Amino acid sequence: MATVTRRGTAYKITVSCGYDINGKQLRKHLTWEPSPGMTERQIEKLDRQKVLFEEKCRSGQVLDDNIRFVDFADKWFKDYAEKQLRPRTINRYRSLMSRINAAIGHPAGKAAPHHLMAFYDNLAEQGVREDIKYKAKTDLQKLMKDKKITREQLSRETGISKGTITNAYNGRNVSMSTVGRMAKYLDMEPTALFEEQEGKKTLDPRTILHHHRVISSILSTAVHWQVLNANPCDRVKPPKVGQKEARYLDEEEAGRLLEALEGEPTQYRVIVLLLLHMGLRRGELCGLEWEDIDLQREIVTVRRSSLYLPEKGIFDDETKNDSSIRNISIAGPGAELLREYRAWQNEERLKIGDQWQDHDRLFTQWNGKPIHPDTITGWFHKFVENKGLPPISIHSLRHTNATLQIAAGIPIPTVADRLGHARPYITMTTYAHAIRSANEAAAEALGKMLKHTNGKKGF
Repeated sequence: MATVTRRGTAYKITVSCGYDINGKQLRKHLTWEPSPGMTERQIEKLDRQKVLFEEKCRSGQVLDDNIRFVDFADKWFKDYAEKQLRPRTINRYRSLMSRINAAIGHPAGKAAPHHLMAFYDNLAEQGVREDIKYKAKTDLQKLMKDKKITREQLSRETGISKGTITNAYNGRNVSMSTVGRMAKYLDMEPTALFEEQEGKKTLDPRTILHHHRVISSILSTAVHWQVLNANPCDRVKPPKVGQKEARYLDEEEAGRLLEALEGEPTQYRVIVLLLLHMGLRRGELCGLEWEDIDLQREIVTVRRSSLYLPEKGIFDDETKNDSSIRNISIAGPGAELLREYRAWQNEERLKIGDQWQDHDRLFTQWNGKPIHPDTITGWFHKFVENKGLPPISIHSLRHTNATLQIAAGIPIPTVADRLGHARPYITMTTYAHAIRSANEAAAEALGKMLKHTNGKKGF
């Protein structure tokens, strides 16, 4: 039953709504103030206000929209995100929350479209980036060797991941945090080891869009949980993001890459060849186990990803989406490559003896443990640079695979299926450049055929 407390000229109506799982009583409140000039008889209508408010509470029509956005976001991560989203997605979302919480400091129910639009405009301004990058100005690998410090020791003592250390060794950009921890461990000035890199001072439009999506996801959950009546993000046009063209190698450049692989370490050579043959994502490649390989039928089943997060280390995760679980034919050279590689790995296992830790993985560390995904990225970056190849990333091999399939006339649904895309539309959008080229080639071929059939030039 509702209770009433008088506060000056106003009345506070309180309704008990039961107890939470910890036994704490849940209450909802309404402050009602009679309009000026109301008579005592009219004020007696407070009883009617009590009944109406209690009915609304019982039916779930009263929402606790005074909860601060930051508090609701914490609850959202705990009660929703950690149960529904993948670890890497959660990690990405958390990395955006410092800016979001600072911008939406008021109660969740007070967030309005104009607040969000002002926030996105601010994100697009010059100088808003917080992730200044640094690049080694000295040969770090030689420095560590001279000091007799291994990569494993440096990682263990500083908390820096081995992949990040490899990136620093290979001259790739690292964060200010990495620079500080490494310099402190070596008892050297950061400026003696690294130099700040000139880069973009503004956030990429795609990053701003990610902020919008996080906010919208949190507030849409608030609507679903009946904390808010509506999601203000629904009334805001998200930042526009242009379609970014995938970086890939054409047929001639892919040939140069294959030639450059001759003489490279067996495991890395096979990794690159498989990525070109199968178009896998890096995590999918790292997650392959021999039980996934049917050499008799020449089929590889993709069913997991092997990923890395600083707080989790190397871990297995589901594939990106349901359609990413797929069978890929590797008939011919691909199957033969895997047969040779399995024989090579068995020889390596015998050399290691009882130090080998059998995880059934195709690609491993020296002792059989799952390979760190960043190890592949670091090696490939150095390989591309040393061989004078076009500046591509390991993910560009997936794009190269897709582009070459389309150029060869493989139907889009088949390409989408091999890549693990949820819908062929994704393939068509991502590889529009290749489809245009294939259309032009088809038109040219058709024109030649029709000229020949007609026996004349033209129609």
